[in-house]
Amino acid sequence: QVDRYLYHLRLSDDVLLDVMARFQAEMVKGLGRDTNPTATVKMLPSFVRSLPDGSEKGDFLAVDLGGSQFCAHEVKVCDDGKQSIQLESKFYPTPKEVTHGNSTELFDYVADCLLDFMETKNLKHMKLPLGFTFSFPCKQTKLEEGVLLAWTKHFKVRGVQDTDVVTALRKALQKHKASFDIDVDVLALVNDTVGTMMTCGYDDQRCEVGLIIGTGTNACYMEEMRHIELVEGDEGRMCINTEWGAFGDDGALDDLRTEFDQELDLGSLNPGKQLFEKMISSLYLGELVRLILLKMTKEGLLFNGKVSTALLTKGKIEMKHVSAMEKYKEGLSNTKEILTELSLFPTEEDCVAVQHVCTIVSFRSANLCAAALAAILTRLRDNKKLLRMQTTVGIDGGLYKTHPQYAKRLHKVVRRLVPTCDVRFLLSVSGSGKGAAMVTAVAHRLAAQRRHIDATLTPFLLSLRTLREVRNKMRTELEYGLKRETQANATVKMLPTYVCGMPDGTEKGKFLALDLGGTNFRVLLVKIKSGRRRSVQMYNKIFAIPLEIMQGTGEELFDHIVQCIADFLEYMGIKGSRLPLGFTFSFPCRQTSIDKGMLVGWTKGFKATDCEGEDVVDMLREAIRRRNEFDLDIVAVVNDTVGTMITCGYEDPNCEIGLIVGTGSNVCYMEDMKNIEIVEGNEGKMCINTEWGAFGDNGCIDNIRTKYDKEVDEGSLNPGKQRYEKMTSGMYLGEIVRQILIDLTKQGLLFRGHISESLRKRGIFETKFLSQIESDRLALLQVRRILQQLGLDSTCEDSIIVKEVCGVVSKRAAQLCGAGLAAIVEKKRENQGVEHLQITIGVDGTLYKLHPHFSRVLRETVKELAPQCDVTFMLSEDGSGKGAALITAVAKRLHNVGQK
Repeated sequence: QVDRYLYHLRLSDDVLLDVMARFQAEMVKGLGRDTNPTATVKMLPSFVRSLPDGSEKGDFLAVDLGGSQFCAHEVKVCDDGKQSIQLESKFYPTPKEVTHGNSTELFDYVADCLLDFMETKNLKHMKLPLGFTFSFPCKQTKLEEGVLLAWTKHFKVRGVQDTDVVTALRKALQKHKASFDIDVDVLALVNDTVGTMMTCGYDDQRCEVGLIIGTGTNACYMEEMRHIELVEGDEGRMCINTEWGAFGDDGALDDLRTEFDQELDLGSLNPGKQLFEKMISSLYLGELVRLILLKMTKEGLLFNGKVSTALLTKGKIEMKHVSAMEKYKEGLSNTKEILTELSLFPTEEDCVAVQHVCTIVSFRSANLCAAALAAILTRLRDNKKLLRMQTTVGIDGGLYKTHPQYAKRLHKVVRRLVPTCDVRFLLSVSGSGKGAAMVTAVAHRLAAQRRHIDATLTPFLLSLRTLREVRNKMRTELEYGLKRETQANATVKMLPTYVCGMPDGTEKGKFLALDLGGTNFRVLLVKIKSGRRRSVQMYNKIFAIPLEIMQGTGEELFDHIVQCIADFLEYMGIKGSRLPLGFTFSFPCRQTSIDKGMLVGWTKGFKATDCEGEDVVDMLREAIRRRNEFDLDIVAVVNDTVGTMITCGYEDPNCEIGLIVGTGSNVCYMEDMKNIEIVEGNEGKMCINTEWGAFGDNGCIDNIRTKYDKEVDEGSLNPGKQRYEKMTSGMYLGEIVRQILIDLTKQGLLFRGHISESLRKRGIFETKFLSQIESDRLALLQVRRILQQLGLDSTCEDSIIVKEVCGVVSKRAAQLCGAGLAAIVEKKRENQGVEHLQITIGVDGTLYKLHPHFSRVLRETVKELAPQCDVTFMLSEDGSGKGAALITAVAKRLHNVGQK
């Protein structure tokens, strides 16, 4: 008969798994912008974005409002290598006239208690940051602001709901400021659950869930920002205060609520609300037991059917009675004593039955709590994309702490429901007070950290005015390079390429192309068809250039190139053909004709000796003669930038600029012959290879070079040269990032102040990692994995900072590139004498193609700095290979026309 009353309170694992699934659905609903208004589980953002990392230090105040007592704390957080917290507290009663009064009375009382505490501790003359633990549902829009949604736990203060409680506390404190010389800065508003998580997080950095099971019940956890639609931004994590007490307020748990739950709810201060809390928390479990015992007695199953005053009196059976009656080691003596005190005069059978009721009621509470907690743990594991997860739950509350069986039951059920989570339950000590101080300490640390990071990264943020100055300086340097009297000393060399025409569609034939410009070398056979079915077919083979060849002798380098050509001709079966050849040589060359190019200087890590000042075409011909296996007709030596322009010009006649942003950075464009003073003739146009990478080598952009740029330059193969390229190209951006990361680590702002061996290695941070890290599709967890591959053990916060560093470095590169390009399109506009210019830029290079934001920032900058130019950016398809062949074909066509 007793079991008949308790049947609906017993929950099987299948039912608990169903509750878990229902709660997971409510969490998703609460996180969604459109679904949150109708969600019962409000999933409130707390704006706590970081857990303690052990480096927090300082003196803090905390006040704690939310239970039967108000508490003030002084918290000293020490970072003396031992990581310790000293806590001194004073408790104050919360009289009914305060908890049921008005807003002014409540916050004046809080301020009075805090003032008393500060006087007691002799803290009045100190300016201290304060954390405010306010254990009621609040909607926060920032860490130090919270609008009360609803009172819980018997609080019913008028005039507070829908107002910011921090503003109310500040006003109350302001009244005391002048009179009593106190200066308190309220830095953080904290829910007690969040405080519990933060307190435990200080001792165990795996702690990312907070749980309270006491007078009320609630849970919080660290959610991925990308899932929190109520808050702007998708970087990092934020603690979500679930306010799970309201789970079921929409009827989602009606099938599990018994007649006793319904009766208890109807007699509460807030009928129809906090239904899950009323099935779990200690405030209601004693009352639930009373209602069950009352009905059983009325039906003659207990106490000989005699209903005592105690059973009729609401609140007479409290949780402390339930806990005491479940102390099985004491046998039935506790139960008998308590029931006798309540004038119930039980038999032994009564004591057994009452103890059984208490057990089933508290067991159901632990089961339901475990199901909701299991839902949170499953979500955390899924967020991390782990098959198995280790985590810690920080836990507080009288029910968990004082009930003899509750903790053990909860642990057991959680582990059964989520066997893939290895959960440690860590009991919080002074969670709400210490926790508020910890949130404040973390906020304090993050604010100081933010100031240091901003100071480090601010030099990379270029204003519109600065970008205009860069554009104007680039324009000046372009003019210097074109003029005969200034060209010798110009940093932007403006090298004539002797490419004087663009493809017209009549090009045809078979051509060879060589492509040397990086760590790989390519040989291509290109078949061009003209007419209506014009097309370009390519066959190519890639060969590596070992470092010892790149930095050996010139003879060794060109012998290696010829060896690769021989292998390709053999492979294609065309060794006996004397085909016209275009040689893409992506280094600064001074040309005197289309097939003569003197190397001005190596870039991109090449250092082969006896090459600078020599004609690279002659060196190639010499190497072919030395091998004596085949002969080739070397028609043109081409820069990869020119090849890019010509390739796009084959598709779009409006393309007269070529841009490469990859390992290196360079631009070419079609300049009017009349402006090129270093070449004879005034008719027509010629492509100018600007070699703009050397812009700034004369110091003209020193004002925007940071100490990190200087470190990268000094550690490079060519110190003092190619300064603009070192700020804009893929070969150097990763190294700039590495230098910044080292500096931030030295300041203790990254990687816990530990510079790993891998971070000390030059070149470890390749630019491809910038592209990966800055990808919008990449979660921070994946960023951490990339950093781990580099041997960098990062926290979530470290990953955010690394991503920010990558962002400012790549954005500056794109903006500087855009400023240089704006100078060129403006020059083209003025050359044509038009008010508005329409032009296409052919673009190639991995940085432009693969980086998630570079191309957009570049385009926006050009538009901003050259508003009278309508610029189309066209991606080049193999400019260095196809382009070399097309230039060779154009040169052949023009040569034939000249002969005719």
